[in-house]
Amino acid sequence: MPKPVLGIMALYLNNKKQLEERAIYERMITEGKRLGLDMYVFTPADVHKDRKLLLAQMYDPHSGKWALKWREFPDMIFDRCRVQRSERYRQLQEFRVQYTDLVYLNRPLSNKWAIHQQLARKSAFRSHLPETEPFVGFHSVRRMLKKNSLVYLKPINGTGGRGILRIEPVNKQSGLYLVEGRNRKRHIIPQQRVRLDRLEPRLSSWNMDNYIVQEGIPVQLPNGRVHDYRMLVQKNGQGTWELTGCAGRIGAHRSVTSNLHGGGKAVPMKQLLTQWIRDENQREKIIKQGEKLGLDIAAYLEKSYGALCELALDLAINKDGRIYVLEVNPKPAREVFARIGEKETYRRSIAKPMEYALWVYHTQINPKPLTDHNTESKTESKTESKTESKTESKTESKTENKAKEGSA
Repeated sequence: MPKPVLGIMALYLNNKKQLEERAIYERMITEGKRLGLDMYVFTPADVHKDRKLLLAQMYDPHSGKWALKWREFPDMIFDRCRVQRSERYRQLQEFRVQYTDLVYLNRPLSNKWAIHQQLARKSAFRSHLPETEPFVGFHSVRRMLKKNSLVYLKPINGTGGRGILRIEPVNKQSGLYLVEGRNRKRHIIPQQRVRLDRLEPRLSSWNMDNYIVQEGIPVQLPNGRVHDYRMLVQKNGQGTWELTGCAGRIGAHRSVTSNLHGGGKAVPMKQLLTQWIRDENQREKIIKQGEKLGLDIAAYLEKSYGALCELALDLAINKDGRIYVLEVNPKPAREVFARIGEKETYRRSIAKPMEYALWVYHTQINPKPLTDHNTESKTESKTESKTESKTESKTESKTENKAKEGSA
């Protein structure tokens, strides 16, 4: 019997055809093969011109080697493509439009602003969203600074902390504002102290096309470093959402974000939360509330955008214990769990999409046939039914004959 085929759809990082997440794909394929999946990686640039074959990148866990082979389209596609400004991303968009009939484990979400608007439509989520609006000029920043002592400027499609600026007053009397952040290449930019009337000219040199202005949540630890929490929710082998894990992240020195790729440090959630919230009962309440919030958001966004199989939520928790959703990522990394030593959580974070793929295959694509046990039971049931029916028929016939004899 042929194995279910799962294709991981990725994008090349550059024209040298390098994949960004090759190491994690090796782990996914290893887990998939263990579960009985036939897996490979492909990109939309690798579709044969007759549109019937893909140049698959095959990984052999035993030899640790990769090979190329032309393959038919997979039964299911696990989309791991992130937004790029490239021809490769245009090819991805064309692929999605052309092959809508394929089975996708997950569909793309929209940008940060659109997701914020979507979540804000549900009253249960509004209190967990920082005040956010699109950047339409410096007056957007000025208005947000009047209401909040801390403001962030973020690209609506950015990842990894790229292009993020943080603005806060140095003190109320001086009229100076501290501007810091990271450039598009994720490098920390020098801190600047700027008067409000000089803030607009300084920001004008920064390309603010497609940015949002967002209320900042005060999450600086006593050592001055920012922190937040990365929560991963995934579909399991029964097709239902569940929490895989949640870990804390502490930003690098002078970093306005906590991203690991930007030099951040991973810390077990309870360990970090203990430094922030002293009351144990309140901490337990926050953890339970966070889990429910993550699962509710996953289910809601799936109804809004279509099939999803995993989501990462970046959460901030203020000193009062209020949880804020800073960002939702449909193509999450998961090494945060490896870095805090939670090896089983890390393994499950890799295995769950493969387990979910099997569930999709056996329930939607090729439903499992009846087992021998069920077949035997049905056969026995039919035989018993026929025997009973014949016996009843004979009994009724004899009774009718006797009745006729009596009446004669």
